Amino acid sequence: MDSSSITDEVSYEFLPYFRAFKDGRVERFFGTDVVPPSSDSQSDGVASKDVVILPETGVSARLFMPSTINSGQKLPLLVYFHGGAFCFGSPFCPTYHNYLTSLVAEANVLAVSVDYRLAPEHPLPIAYEDSWGALQWVASHCGGQGPEAWLNDYANVRRVFLAGDSAGANIAHNIAVRAGVEDLAGVKLCGVCLVHPDFASRDGYVTKTWLFACPGTTGSEDPRINPAVDPNLPRLGCTKVVVCVAEKDGLRERGWFYYETLRKSGWGGVVEIIETQGEEHVFHLFNPTCEKAVTLLKRLASLMNEG
Repeated sequence: MDSSSITDEVSYEFLPYFRAFKDGRVERFFGTDVVPPSSDSQSDGVASKDVVILPETGVSARLFMPSTINSGQKLPLLVYFHGGAFCFGSPFCPTYHNYLTSLVAEANVLAVSVDYRLAPEHPLPIAYEDSWGALQWVASHCGGQGPEAWLNDYANVRRVFLAGDSAGANIAHNIAVRAGVEDLAGVKLCGVCLVHPDFASRDGYVTKTWLFACPGTTGSEDPRINPAVDPNLPRLGCTKVVVCVAEKDGLRERGWFYYETLRKSGWGGVVEIIETQGEEHVFHLFNPTCEKAVTLLKRLASLMNEG
């Protein structure tokens, strides 16, 4: 075998989004295009900016703030984790920038969209650690003395919500579990929304993508992918969870299994499940103006404005 054929040998691919080669090269076909943040909120009612939130690792985030906010007003804060099989995606690409802009405008909240590091260059659990670090960064603003003025001035850290889609929903769940176990210095996590979440199946099957992104996993015995084996599930650190599934999504049954598992776990909160008929995985990101995507957006917005 010549050297060129070795170089081109694929170790894993998730087409049409991602390909990794055995020589360490990675090709990403989604999430690599960048739309700049918008300091002018006149066109869509939302301003955005990028900040480094973990200087020691360079992890950053895109922040979103509605233009309707008034001086001294405190709004709920959403921390969002993008999807992409733990291997691709970005808060800075048009798909996620536009979605968070629409969600912030609809819900009238602040948002932190986290740019956690991606596998395989940064295998799991690095994405979990980055995401937990992002929530700790949020917590650093509890006394109004944090590094980011938008959060100091406008964020109600007693009304924090987590959300994510696909792998990002998995991250949001795991961060919520950790928030129920560890102290967050004044942050009150009120709710979590998991859109088309990526978990183990009812029979314990885990996807090849998970095994690729988390080479140290124990598979179906790993509580990060299989909440049914997590002794800390009853300590989930919020009072409301909304699980969203889609009828034609290959992960649909996993979302239902998660919902049933959480409902029976002894956790003291309220869990709700919403199924969108006739749609596939993360349809709302790729067809955001369709009626069902707008309905889903409004449901997420209402979660952050209840109570």
